[in-house]
Amino acid sequence: MAEYFRDEDAIAKLTPEQYRVTQQSGTERPGTGELLYNKQPGIYVDIVSGEPLFASSDKFESGCGWPSFTKPIEPRNVAELRDASHGMVRTEVRSAHGDSHLGHVFEDGPVDRGGLRYCINSASLRFVPREEMEAQGYGAYLDQVEDI
Repeated sequence: MAEYFRDEDAIAKLTPEQYRVTQQSGTERPGTGELLYNKQPGIYVDIVSGEPLFASSDKFESGCGWPSFTKPIEPRNVAELRDASHGMVRTEVRSAHGDSHLGHVFEDGPVDRGGLRYCINSASLRFVPREEMEAQGYGAYLDQVEDI
């Protein structure tokens, strides 16, 4: 099992937007994330720690303006925290090892797939295409990614 951690070198290489989202709990503007319309098979990992977070097979079009997933690929890598900022109570989602702010989880996802919607900022994710997963050390998750 790979070790994932908060990587200061990776943090130093973040774009200003990636830094604002992951390190300052920011939110990218809806509809602007580069992974919003990505339909390629693969997995989404934390941009700071590399820990596996979501699979393309769990991604769905929610219409909210951010990439949405029905569940984490590895639940122990996704921490859920109460967020009472901005005058509302929400559940914030952070990477467990990298401590990156990812987004929020809501209870309005597809009922037939568990009812959750993980609404995630593209800026906090790095996409690993299916054909590169083995080489990048994510081969154990190939069975959770749909065939092309």
